[in-house]
Amino acid sequence: MKVLLLSRYGRLGASSRLRFYQYLPWLAGEGIEVVAAPFFGDAYLRGFYHDGAKSRAQTLAGYGRRLVDLGWARRFDLVWLEGEALPWLPDWAERWMRAAGIPYVVDYDDAIFHRYDQHRSPLVRMALGAKIDRVMRLARIVVAGSDYLAERAVAAGAGRVARIPTAIDLARYPAGQGGSGEALTVGWIGSRTTTEYLRPLRDILVSLASEWNLRVKLVGAGSREFDEPCFQYVDWSEDSEVAEVQGFDIGIMPLPDSPWERGKCGYKLIQYMGCHKPVIASPVGANRRIVTHGVNGFLAATPAEWRGALHALAQDRELRARLGRAGRALVESEYCTRVNAPKLAAVLREAVGC
Repeated sequence: MKVLLLSRYGRLGASSRLRFYQYLPWLAGEGIEVVAAPFFGDAYLRGFYHDGAKSRAQTLAGYGRRLVDLGWARRFDLVWLEGEALPWLPDWAERWMRAAGIPYVVDYDDAIFHRYDQHRSPLVRMALGAKIDRVMRLARIVVAGSDYLAERAVAAGAGRVARIPTAIDLARYPAGQGGSGEALTVGWIGSRTTTEYLRPLRDILVSLASEWNLRVKLVGAGSREFDEPCFQYVDWSEDSEVAEVQGFDIGIMPLPDSPWERGKCGYKLIQYMGCHKPVIASPVGANRRIVTHGVNGFLAATPAEWRGALHALAQDRELRARLGRAGRALVESEYCTRVNAPKLAAVLREAVGC
């Protein structure tokens, strides 16, 4: 079985790495050969991670590559698509694949339909607002990383929807509690585009840091937006990310309760839990499914709830250990590649009828 993977990014892109690339060795072992063809090259992401710039030249090159790659689609049994074939253009490629009898499976770990249907421009909303719904309807199978995304696919009229959560490879996440061993460390991992979610917690974290021996480690934040001494910035890399999370004592994932964020799949929480860390998260989207309040972490919606959860975990080492063990057990049972790789292979085979 030969599959053409039309991903958005290469391995540098978290969504592409987690939803696609980390499964390729396992799929190869099952006789599913995947040829990857990302839209954006790594140079685009390196520039974006460095200074937030989006290269027009790299974007135009991406459209050129994608058109060439689509020309090879007939040589494969299946196209495995990340979100959409041609960003910011109508669903021409998906309609062509459907008319040409080329089956495709489309995967979502973000609410990319909201890029269009909630865009500030009425022209974009009119031209592209229903695009992703049509892409879902034309797909042989829609794979969704969260309930919110799956519900949208069903509402769009997708014929078959499979929910496969974002997962981690536990071979990279050794068992054991770990910890900072120094000051109590509240940790966050992400990218420069998601540091804005930390702003509502800034004053709380600074206040708590002045009361206790506490530091806040931000992995992958990019720009040094918070200049208080308690904030420590660390560059992200795939090789070091697990070790950085192992150095946390508490992992946090604040989110606003807005449409885009409701589609997120809780990857940060899964990483924290994979490292036996207790978590505090906003009760938004997949966070509510992942976190069982008081069992493997806390859900906090208000500043008072965030302060209370941080205080409880900071003061009780045994509570941190107990919640961390429960989080690790959840990842082992639902959010690891060992559990989800067979589901993914079954979906790809189902799509081609084998």
